[in-house]
Amino acid sequence: MLFGKTILVTGVASGIGARTAELAGQMGAEVIGVDVREPANGSAAFIKGDLSTPSGVAEIVARLPARLDALANVAGLSGNTGVVSTLAVNFYGLRALSEAVAPRLREGGAIVNVASIAGYGWRANLERAKSLTSIEGFPDVAAIVAEHGLTDEQAYPLSKELLLLWTMRAAHQPLFKARGIRVNAVSPGPVETPILKQFRTVLGDARVDSDITRVGRAGTSADIAPAVLFLCSDGGRWINGANLAADGGLEASINADVLGF
Repeated sequence: MLFGKTILVTGVASGIGARTAELAGQMGAEVIGVDVREPANGSAAFIKGDLSTPSGVAEIVARLPARLDALANVAGLSGNTGVVSTLAVNFYGLRALSEAVAPRLREGGAIVNVASIAGYGWRANLERAKSLTSIEGFPDVAAIVAEHGLTDEQAYPLSKELLLLWTMRAAHQPLFKARGIRVNAVSPGPVETPILKQFRTVLGDARVDSDITRVGRAGTSADIAPAVLFLCSDGGRWINGANLAADGGLEASINADVLGF
């Protein structure tokens, strides 16, 4: 289902992005990787690029081929660098890249956003999420942070709340829908990647350990990459605007607690 397709994968230098690119290549896809750091495995075509600024996104897009089959938005920050950079990369930069790449995606192509169980609270924070996702283009993120009084502690969960809400919106926006481009998300729980230690610092050991205990173990990049690539493939052709919880049952457990069943 991926043979002969061209897939753009961001965040390929490590973790989920690296495994997604590797697995896509093994399944016969041509992979173009993007990251701020060069990957140790240089087998895929690579573009060194930064999603945190409008000019950085434009430079990446300028180096892309005219036709792509799918975009896997895996790159992201843990929140340890503060709310401005985290929102810039995890949401506004990701969205800007997706919108710029859309005309190059074939009809029936796919965009897959790697979100997180940390975005679970989007419903509780719906008005804030709606306000921040309704800002078009690549805004002055520092000004938005100041205007809304956003804190560094909110950075990572907030970025994923926005991403989940936008995923549902984008699936029905003319830019994507008119050409049958599907927009979906995958939400991992805790995953054994190089930035897991950063998540412990940002979210706290108690939160991370509790989530791991609920499902028995942390996930691995190899657990998440197949879910991302399934949604990139024609096998997911009737899945659109959805969030796939690739978390060992963590969201189901949290729902049971929250809803009291």
